[in-house]
Amino acid sequence: MHDEITVIYSTFNRVEEFKYLGTTLTNQNSFSEKIKSRLKSGNACYHLVQNLLSTRLLSKNLEIKIYRTIILPVVLYGCETWSLTLREERKLRVFENMALRRIFGSRRDEVTGEWRRLHNEELNDLYYSHNIVWVIKSRRMRWAGHVARMGEERGLYRVLVGKLEGKRPLERPRHRWVDNIRMDLQKVGCGYMDWIGLAQDRDR
Repeated sequence: MHDEITVIYSTFNRVEEFKYLGTTLTNQNSFSEKIKSRLKSGNACYHLVQNLLSTRLLSKNLEIKIYRTIILPVVLYGCETWSLTLREERKLRVFENMALRRIFGSRRDEVTGEWRRLHNEELNDLYYSHNIVWVIKSRRMRWAGHVARMGEERGLYRVLVGKLEGKRPLERPRHRWVDNIRMDLQKVGCGYMDWIGLAQDRDR
């Protein structure tokens, strides 16, 4: 394998990964590294404001707004292009629950009287907004509709509908971005439809 790639008159070093516009790109197109990088940045942002998320001077609603407007955008940068596995979804939910536990604090156990941390189900009841995985899927579907409405002359649209040459590996193939879109559509009862045609009606 050559260590350099020449495009027209420019030469580039071949690397296993590099960062472009805040997103980590890998030669295996691995989203786990991208998500790991976003979570690392999100953790750094969280530690900068963690004292605000546990103070009694601010209301819970204001602390949630701090999480949603300062921390969450850092984690979700570029999430419209992510193809998530269940393992990666769990990592994202763990991160969000960590921040929410800081906001909502502990709860006294009715039986033992001891303070304990909130369970995930309790956090879901207290957090009035959609969870982080739902937000990613919503943004991904919105972006898919936006690309589907582009004309055939646009490169992004050609990538969306184009077919790569060759065959996929015989072992269980990784989920592609468009596979995630179809799975999300199935959950809202639209999996059987021609979603690219459906997306042309923006209001619908």
